[in-house]
Amino acid sequence: MAIDTEIKTNRPAEAGGTEAGAAPAVRKPVTLRTLHRMKSRGEKFACLTCYDATTARWLERAGVPVLLIGDTAAEMILGYPSTIHAPLDFLIQLTAAVKRGAPGAFVMGDMPFMSYQAEDAEAIRNAGRFMTEGTADAVKLEVDRHHAPLIEKISRAGVPVVAHIGSKPQHAKRHGGYASTGKTLSEAKEILADAIALQDAGASILLVEACPNEVTAKIVEKARVPVIGCGAGPACDGQIVVTQDLFGLTDWQPAFARPIAGLGDAIVSAAERWIGMVQRSDLGEHPYRMNDDAASEVKKL
Repeated sequence: MAIDTEIKTNRPAEAGGTEAGAAPAVRKPVTLRTLHRMKSRGEKFACLTCYDATTARWLERAGVPVLLIGDTAAEMILGYPSTIHAPLDFLIQLTAAVKRGAPGAFVMGDMPFMSYQAEDAEAIRNAGRFMTEGTADAVKLEVDRHHAPLIEKISRAGVPVVAHIGSKPQHAKRHGGYASTGKTLSEAKEILADAIALQDAGASILLVEACPNEVTAKIVEKARVPVIGCGAGPACDGQIVVTQDLFGLTDWQPAFARPIAGLGDAIVSAAERWIGMVQRSDLGEHPYRMNDDAASEVKKL
């Protein structure tokens, strides 16, 4: 991935702790221009969900250029059964946290259920809060071509919009559950029409979820803006999955997000090791000591 970097050396360890890993690479901030240049050069870029500053820091060090504070936080962080339970203020706070942890990444804030559907004015204000309070680089909305006037208003207000088309998790209850789309010619035409209309309305990025590759390949061919896929095939300019799925931290993963690591098992192993250490009082040398005189006096108390 051709993203400019420079190596930052002599990074001090935090007080009271130890330095873990090599000095991180500091890169120029990833912007919409960066992503558009990558699209024009045919360079694929990786995206991941993120919900906290610590994980964001490590993902940025790995070189992940795009992070999404998804409404999947309702499931991954809060333990709800679906994405519609993500509170607006909560997602704005998480977005700000991720941006603090990864200031050079392109950070997308996910506008949650009912934060933009009721009134256009409310939608514009909420999108603006993601930019000001959440310090996001863009906001993501689950939309179709009927939302084009809203996308135009938000874009005209100065907020970059990621238009999420194809399968929309916030609409799952309408269909009796989560399902892919675009498998028929009529569905494919609908999704393509959505993509073109939303792009023309001012969407800065398109995100296509759970569609056949033939559909997204046609969208990529016709789109002037970067196209990110979430289970939408290899034709997309970028690819995003939920980080917890990818790292093996969830009990079930969608077919397009196969685990490439077993961090869940690693956490269990580390926790079991810690349990044993505590039970054996095997905690190493204690770092905090009194001077001898004070220690003698304490024993007399």
